[in-house]
Amino acid sequence: MRGNHRINISHVSPSFFSPVDYVASIDTTVLLFLDSKIAMVDKKAVATKAKAAVTNAKTAAKAARAGANNRRVRKVRTSATFHRPKTQRQPRKPRYPRRSTPKTQSLDKFSIVQFPLTTESAMKKIEDNNTLVFIVDKRANKHQVKSAVKELYSIDVAKVNTLIRPDGKKKAFVHLAPDHDALEVANKIGII
Repeated sequence: MRGNHRINISHVSPSFFSPVDYVASIDTTVLLFLDSKIAMVDKKAVATKAKAAVTNAKTAAKAARAGANNRRVRKVRTSATFHRPKTQRQPRKPRYPRRSTPKTQSLDKFSIVQFPLTTESAMKKIEDNNTLVFIVDKRANKHQVKSAVKELYSIDVAKVNTLIRPDGKKKAFVHLAPDHDALEVANKIGII
C-alpha cells in the first residue's frame, strides 16, 4: 500500500495492513509536509525577484522618459592625427634577476688613478708649477680624477688638465691648491 496518498488506518483491517506500510505512509506525509515548506520558500523568493524586476523596470522607464539613453556626447577631436591613448603600464617585477650579481662600479678611486709619472718633465712640473702628473683611466673625466686624487692623497686640487698620449693612455696634470706643496706630496707618495 505504498504511494503518495495518506492511508487511513480506520478503514483497513489489521490483517491487510502491515507495519512496513504504516512506516511508508508516515514517510510520505513527512515528504508532503517538507514539499509544502519548500514551495512556500520558493514563493517568497519568486515574490522578491518579481518586486526587484518591477523596480528595475520603473527606473528604466524613468530614465527613458528623462532621455538619458538618447543623449550621446561625441568627443571633439581637434587634430587630424590619431594618437593611441596612454593606458596603464605596470612596473616590471621579474621573477628572477637577469644578472647573477649586481653590476659593480668599474671606476673607483683606485682604478681611476693608475700611477704617477716620474719623467723629467713631470719632475719639472712638480718643482715649478706645483703640479702632479698621473696616468689615469681613459674613461675618467676631469671631475672624477680631481675627486679621486683628493680622496687618495687628502690634498686640495685647484684644477685638472688632461690629454691622451699617442700610445692611447690618458695623462692628467693635477694643479694643487696654493696651500699644498707638490714636493711634499710627491715625497709622501714616494715619487722622489
